[in-house]
Amino acid sequence: MDQAPYFPPGSSEELAAFEALQARTGALYHALSTDPRIPQDVVIVPSLSLDARELQKISGVYHYEERMLVNLMLLRQPRTRLIFVTSQQLDPVVVDYYLALLPGVPSSHARSRLVMLHCNDASSVPLSDKILARPRLLERIRRQIRHPDRAHLVCFNSTHRERSLAVRLGLPLNSVDPALADLGTKSGCREVFREAGIVLPFGFERLHTHDEISEGLAEIKRHDPDARRAVVKLNDGFSGEGNAVFRMDDLDGTSSVRDLAARIKDLLPERLKFEAPAEDWDSFLAKYEEMGGVVEAWVEGDQKMSPSAQCRVNAIGEPQVISTHDQVLGGPSGQVFLGCTFPAADGYRLEIQESAARVAEVMAAKGVIGRFGIDYVSVPTAEGYQHYAIEINLRKGGTTHPFLTLKFLTAGSYSLEDGLFYAPSGRPKYYFATDTLQEDRYKGLLAEDLVDIAVYHGLHFHGPTERGVVFHLIGALSEFGKVGVVSIGDNPQQARFLYQRTMQVLDEATGVRGRS
Repeated sequence: MDQAPYFPPGSSEELAAFEALQARTGALYHALSTDPRIPQDVVIVPSLSLDARELQKISGVYHYEERMLVNLMLLRQPRTRLIFVTSQQLDPVVVDYYLALLPGVPSSHARSRLVMLHCNDASSVPLSDKILARPRLLERIRRQIRHPDRAHLVCFNSTHRERSLAVRLGLPLNSVDPALADLGTKSGCREVFREAGIVLPFGFERLHTHDEISEGLAEIKRHDPDARRAVVKLNDGFSGEGNAVFRMDDLDGTSSVRDLAARIKDLLPERLKFEAPAEDWDSFLAKYEEMGGVVEAWVEGDQKMSPSAQCRVNAIGEPQVISTHDQVLGGPSGQVFLGCTFPAADGYRLEIQESAARVAEVMAAKGVIGRFGIDYVSVPTAEGYQHYAIEINLRKGGTTHPFLTLKFLTAGSYSLEDGLFYAPSGRPKYYFATDTLQEDRYKGLLAEDLVDIAVYHGLHFHGPTERGVVFHLIGALSEFGKVGVVSIGDNPQQARFLYQRTMQVLDEATGVRGRS
């Protein structure tokens, strides 16, 4: 493979080179769709290229690169070769764990087509930056690409870093053009929702200053004098950690916007309550002034659901809805993503699917390629559920790897007719998934300990029955006492039971009998 020329990041030459590379994705997609057995090379760089200050709020965040190990399932295609790059060397037990899950492929055959590379760098710098700063590693990656005309780059999310990396490697990026990244900000998604003609909470976007936050909150109170709360969001917050709630039930909604805004401005430093435990007003405002954000009305309701839809625009621009979920949320006001159940509830998942399809069409028309998720808040009414679209995650998210796990393990398919996933056996499949099974007592458990515990207690996913537990974030277990779980069953109750059984087994293995 010839050496790719170097262009300064963000230069017109780099942008032109990136555009030329992206023009190859359609032909590559057609070729692989016609015959998935043709030779191809996939370079996987699971860089979390997000605001470092927001990522620091997540325990064991650098292990989140491991969530993309589900892509090792691509090795079931007999001529596919993967080059997987990480910040630090992964435990071989973790890699073997995923290879052993491959249906119908000997682990030795898959391993011969897998190249694992790393930067030996555990710093908080995004992985893509680490690779770009290591010319010799870049060259090692390039030397491993055997079919450059049938190769592409896969990342967690797409920024200027991944654009530079794609150009340096001479590979098209199977993701959204970084020039469109604004569509995934809290401000950008509100504008997309309006264009798609779907309901969103009353509010304002493209805000930056203390005064603008105050005025936006005042307008919300004026719009609904009975409003009790509103939410203030950083444009680039992650997993709900960039959100904060402002209580306004004691404010007079009949006052002028000017008077209300002045009162709110005084109250904000003390009254704004953050989802992230370590956040404070000064640091939040500094980030808000830098990256911008939104304010919007809090969706009230005695019973609220938090469904989401996962969408994809393929390399030839076709929009698709590929799953729905109900999210499990936590944090001080229930805005932090903890996990999800698949599929979303019977009563509304087709409504979510239809709404998401309208958003996906807008995104495709704007040139988006790749996966993204759409989050909703849904409340029951006399006429049915009212769904409020609140966020687009223009990246692989917390619902991406569980769904890919199910799809790769069972070789099944999602049905748009009823919103269920069917294995080849014809059985519908369900799962419960979380990234945040975390206890201090789990610290010190090594990867081989976890595998041994799961196998001994019969939790490990079993291909013939198409049910069981798959772990991820295994590398975070020993240091942080944290691990991810996807529990797959034949019905929602079975999937939840397998998760509960997993917690019980881990508790017993670490000296605890039963949970209160």
